[in-house]
Parts: sequence; C-alpha cells; structure tokens
Amino acid sequence: MPPLVECVPNFSEGRDRSVVDRIVAAMVQVPGVRLLDSSMDAGHNRSVVTIIGKPEAVAEAAFRGVAVAAKLIDLRTHRGEHPRMGAADVVPFIPVRDVDMAACVGLARRVGERIGRELAIPVFLYEEAATRPERRNLAEVRAPQFEGLLSLVGADPAWKPDFGPEAIHPTAGAVAVGARPPLVAYNAYLNSSDQAVARAIARAVRHQTGGLRYVKALGMAPDEKGRVQVSMNLTNTAGTPIHRVLEMIRSEAARYGVTVVESEIVGVVSADALLDAAEFYLQLNSFSRSQVLELRLLEEEGGPGGLLETSVADFAERVASPAAVPGGGSVSALLGALASSLVAMVSRLTLGRKRFEAVEEKMKALEARAEALRQRLLELVEADAAAYAAYLEVARRVKSGGPVAKGALQEAVLAAARVPLQSARASLEAMELALDAARLGNPVARIDAQVAALSAHAAVLGAALNVRANLPLLRPDQKPEEMEAEVASLEKKAAQLLPEVLAAGRGETEEEIRQAG
Repeated sequence: MPPLVECVPNFSEGRDRSVVDRIVAAMVQVPGVRLLDSSMDAGHNRSVVTIIGKPEAVAEAAFRGVAVAAKLIDLRTHRGEHPRMGAADVVPFIPVRDVDMAACVGLARRVGERIGRELAIPVFLYEEAATRPERRNLAEVRAPQFEGLLSLVGADPAWKPDFGPEAIHPTAGAVAVGARPPLVAYNAYLNSSDQAVARAIARAVRHQTGGLRYVKALGMAPDEKGRVQVSMNLTNTAGTPIHRVLEMIRSEAARYGVTVVESEIVGVVSADALLDAAEFYLQLNSFSRSQVLELRLLEEEGGPGGLLETSVADFAERVASPAAVPGGGSVSALLGALASSLVAMVSRLTLGRKRFEAVEEKMKALEARAEALRQRLLELVEADAAAYAAYLEVARRVKSGGPVAKGALQEAVLAAARVPLQSARASLEAMELALDAARLGNPVARIDAQVAALSAHAAVLGAALNVRANLPLLRPDQKPEEMEAEVASLEKKAAQLLPEVLAAGRGETEEEIRQAG
C-alpha cells in the first residue's frame, strides 16, 4: 500500500461558504489527494479542512490551499473568536501510514520554503518541524496574532520568520507550518454565558498551566446560543483519553455551578479514541477491539476499502451484488458527482482561451464550485451506504431482541433519510451549475453540460425516492412533513431546470426558450 500523509490546514474564514469551497477545490484537484472532512465555524470564523494522500501530492495540495486563501481572505477585516495569524493560519503534516515524523518534517519545511518564496508570506515552523525550542508550541507562535505581528516581524529578531520576507503580508498575514502526531479537536459547551468561567476551566485542564498532559485549551466567548466553550486540542489521546478530559471539565465546571451540555469533535478522529471513551462510560470488562463488527471485518477481509477506492467495474459489481449496500442512494449521489465532474470539464475547456476572455472569471468560479460539489457528493456516496448499513444493523438487533438504546431505530432512520436529502440538494446545485456551463461555456462542450443536467436530474429523483422510503418510519417530532415538502420542492425545481439546460445546450437564446416554453 502507498504511504499516506494527512494534512489539516486551518483557514481564517468560517462564514463565506464560497470562499471555503474555492480553497477546498484547489486542494482536491491535485491527483492522489482525498478530502476527508471540511467544517466551518461562524463564531470562530474559521474552517478546518482534512486531506489525505501520498506525501508529495498532499504537500502540493496544501500549498495550493494556502495560495488561494491568500488571495481571498483579508485579515484586516477578519473578526472571529479563535486566535489567528494568517489567512491560512496553520498547516500541519501528520504521518498516517508508512511515513515517519522525519518525512513530515521534511514536507513541512519544503512547503514552508515555497510559501515564503512564491507567495511572499512569512512562515514560522512549529512542533516537530520547529527550528527553535520556543516555537514548538503553536500557541506561543500565534500569541501576538496578526495585529501584533505587524509590528514585531522585521523589528524584533526573536520574530524573524523561518522562511519568507521579514514583513507580515498586508492581507494574508503569516502562516505556521509544522509536523505533528494526530490530534483530536475537541470542544465542550457549558450552560453559561460567562467567558471567565470557560477561561478558568481551560486554565485548570490544559497542561501548560498545571492540567492534563497532552491537552491545550482556551475559553471561548458565548456562541449564538449564549453558551461559552472550552476549546481544546488533544495531542495524544492514548496518553490522555477524551473521557478523562471531559470528566475533569465536568468536575471543574461544578465549582462554578455550571454543567457540560454537549461536546463536539471537529474533523476526524481515530476509532481507538472513541472506543476508549465507550469502554470507560459503559464500564466494559475485558473488551476487545475485535468485538467491533466493522473492525473485525477489516481484519478478516484485509480491509475492503471504501467505495471510492474501488474501480468503476468493482463499484458496479458491488452494486450488483445481493448485499443491500451500496444501493440506490449511493448510486444517486454518484450520478450527482459525475454531473459536477462534467461541469468542471466544461469550465476547463473554456478557461485560458482568448475567445472566452469575457467569461474567464465566471468560469473560474464555476470550476471551483463544481470541484467542491463533486467532492461533497463523493462523500455522500460513502455516507449513504454507511447510514443505511447502520440502520440495517439497528433493525436487526431490534428484531432479534438484542440490546438497543431507546429511540435508536428512529435516529438511524432519520440519518438514513438525511443523507439522500443532502444528495438531492447538492444534485440540484449541480443542475444549476450545468445551466451556467451550457450558457457560458465552450460550445464544443455544450453536450457535456446537457449530460450533466440529465445525470443530476436523475440524481435528484433517485435521492428523493430514498428520502421518502424512510419518512413513514419517523416520529412526528422528527418533522417528516418538512422533509417531504423540501423533497417535493427540489423535484419541482429540478423539473423546471432540465429543459432550460437542454435548450441552452442547443444554443437557444433566452427569448427562444421563453417562446418555446
């Protein structure tokens, strides 16, 4: 198997989806790079993207993401709760398979040098890639933030960058590039609006101020629900597991008369980290990881791989098998992804040609949106299969009289309905992009825009069928009527869009379309 490296760049934008989509699209266009997760936080005004792939491919993708962020994000106007020093704020490389930390340090330094040289953005190396002991800790490197670094870099020798100019980029700031082991971004929300309480708890729990080893923590201001947050990075969940962190936060919170109302994990997390927590809270005795069905299958089958890691022929064969998954939901999502791919192709057949200079910027934006949408729909191919498989497993336990948490079946059904609903929404968006491609794109590729619309239309209808199959099993409080209304609306819009795209693909003008309609 090829070596794998993970990269989890953080960008200082969490409110404008179009900006984040363009950054993600730039990264996933690199062959051999796979998007694992992309999340946005409006309060922090920050996005976290997780990619994985071969080392050099991931390095190239990380550089492209930084380059696009530098063009689109202006830190002079950026406001958010999370500390930040750059448009692309932090870029860590993480060893995953057949790659050691030294190799990730090399990647970090090569990418950092390139960012400094080609983008004129100062770079500070941190963690394992740090060239100075005082720069190992990201919190210390980022402490002055963008505004403070404006006066420090170029004036104070202690703030001389590792790469790039000795002056902060006027809009993109600086970037921290490093290499580190895997970590878990974990946040605990309190039923309080007092930020002083969150800061006190963070001070008690973080290692730097006497708390738990491998824990970095900050107390954040209230979110839109009026709740403060203890925001953490857990740098070694084997050394300090998630449940130990949560229990200490609960204990400290009790001193102030508050409680933890919920917590969240941002990005990806290892199965072992979650299973450690399950083992603790369930008080399991002599529990083995081999008792987990999915892990047992991976062991016995040598790792079946995700649906997206198979060839087209293998995917078709798995669909044709007597197994219930992958089924119509995954196929619908794949149709939507293929439609997005065709839109991206039309864009690329248009860009860079003199005769289409007038629509160059619009086609660049269309290309970015199509790429981001393709990745989102490919994720839904996997998600649909996983959601339905989970439902089948819960249903099997209910039928056999096995242990099932209260409401687990309805929650599994809800998840199985929500995923194809997301596919339907995304596939309708693919149809909208296909209309722009047909109207603005290179005429030699108009037929591809038409095929994109037809594929996306089928995807909307197929996903809608999968949503409706689950609605009768939902409780009234899960609002099946609202989901039905949305599905119907999506189908109606798709039916209206299809003839428009087909007509535009034939080269008909808007007036001709209206007359024909």
